Amino acid sequence: MKLSWKIWLLIIIVSLSLLSIFGLPPTFFQKGVLVTSVESNSTAFEQGLRQGQIITEIDSQKITTIEDFSNVMKGKFNSNEDVKTIFKTKDFEIILFSNYAPNITVSEIPKTNIKMGLDLAGGSRALVQAQGKKLTSSEINDLVDVITNRLNVYGIADMKIRPVLDMTGNHFMLIEIAGATPKDLKELISEQGKFEARIGNETVFVGGEKDIASVCRNDATCAGIETCQKSETGYFCKFRFTIYLSEDAAKQHAEITDKLDVNSTSQGDYLSEKLNLYVDDILVDSLLIGEGLKGRVTTQIAISGSENGKTQEEAYDFAEESMNKLQTILITGSLPYKLEIVKLDTISPILGKEFIKSILLAGLVALLAVSIIIFFRYKKFKSSIALLITSVSEVIIILGIASFIEWNIDLPSIAGILATIGTGIDQQIIILDEARQSTFLSIKQRMKRAFTIILGAYFTAVVALLPLMWAGAGLLKGFAITTIIGITAGVLITRPAFTDMIKRIEE
Repeated sequence: MKLSWKIWLLIIIVSLSLLSIFGLPPTFFQKGVLVTSVESNSTAFEQGLRQGQIITEIDSQKITTIEDFSNVMKGKFNSNEDVKTIFKTKDFEIILFSNYAPNITVSEIPKTNIKMGLDLAGGSRALVQAQGKKLTSSEINDLVDVITNRLNVYGIADMKIRPVLDMTGNHFMLIEIAGATPKDLKELISEQGKFEARIGNETVFVGGEKDIASVCRNDATCAGIETCQKSETGYFCKFRFTIYLSEDAAKQHAEITDKLDVNSTSQGDYLSEKLNLYVDDILVDSLLIGEGLKGRVTTQIAISGSENGKTQEEAYDFAEESMNKLQTILITGSLPYKLEIVKLDTISPILGKEFIKSILLAGLVALLAVSIIIFFRYKKFKSSIALLITSVSEVIIILGIASFIEWNIDLPSIAGILATIGTGIDQQIIILDEARQSTFLSIKQRMKRAFTIILGAYFTAVVALLPLMWAGAGLLKGFAITTIIGITAGVLITRPAFTDMIKRIEE
């Protein structure tokens, strides 16, 4: 049977969609582990290791799974001496000399280019708004940039932050972070993070680029946990790291300290006032100022603090977490507004994987059941096969477009795919019924009449779906976009191809 241009168009679009989904060469043939995040101030980052690269070998040992990666890295950094590590990626080799494991996280290489949303990948989602202020479009975009910068510095991987708008014109920020717990997400964004260093009532410097030139991170020579000691309630660990002030902030520090007196103590000579550190107007630490810093323009300041825990390991983890947060606030500065979380959700990745398996099985069974019903209704095996091919093609096209534009497939998107399949089957049944009508009209005229009905239904559906782009502060956007992509592809590609298939079967 000679294929029409409409059927050839369907074949070409489906082929391109498969290439978009699986890549060229297909990703399921690739071996190694995928780098999902690299600490920006780490040695690995400086040597060229980046998020998205694939590690294939470590020290000449083949890496195909996360277990291989863990086995090679385990026990490698047990001493204070620098250890040579050779990472081989698909493109080049990276050689590191360090006494601690590189600050990177890895995952299995995805089998497809389809990006899974939070509902399926697992993690936390927060719908956030500014407290007591209605933001404009430009203000919410600025806020998204600031939050993205803060989470990037903090080392958060696999995150998605975007502005959303509800039906009443209120602007929100939607934050999705894979692998994070609701507690982690709440702590990261609920605090404004306004850092101030004061001597008496005078502010010496604040967090952010204006006063802070750089902050030492991931370098044992100028940042880390100094001591861990036993206390009455458990253990406490003290951290210290170095920051470098701008020239203006250093001069401000010199002017303020020049006015202070010197006090002699058993521990040494210090200035009469301490350097008090505040985060969101809460005192987090007080540092003694040595006599040598009186009136001196210095750009190097040591910041310290401590945390308690029931065990030494717990105290160490709390101190490290507190140090990381303080470093992040110093680098990024404070948020422009105090934020409040309107809605906070979490989902297990295990639940997501089970849901995907269930929905694939249910969808396949449903398509087969519909095909069988069509066969008994119209007594034509070819018509059933044509309907099955068309429905599967629509799903492939939707996933292909989603992969191409990097749209996350989440639960609303899956609901949109199912709605598209249902709408498509309804319209294909209209085509089948029109094709079998015993009227004086030709098969071509009958197909044209069926397509008029389909076009009317298409425009009605699009108009009904558009408000869902903003309803619920954008949480139903996935359903709206996926359904519109699906029914548009159906009207432009799959329905015309199905019409030609049925015309040839009937003729």
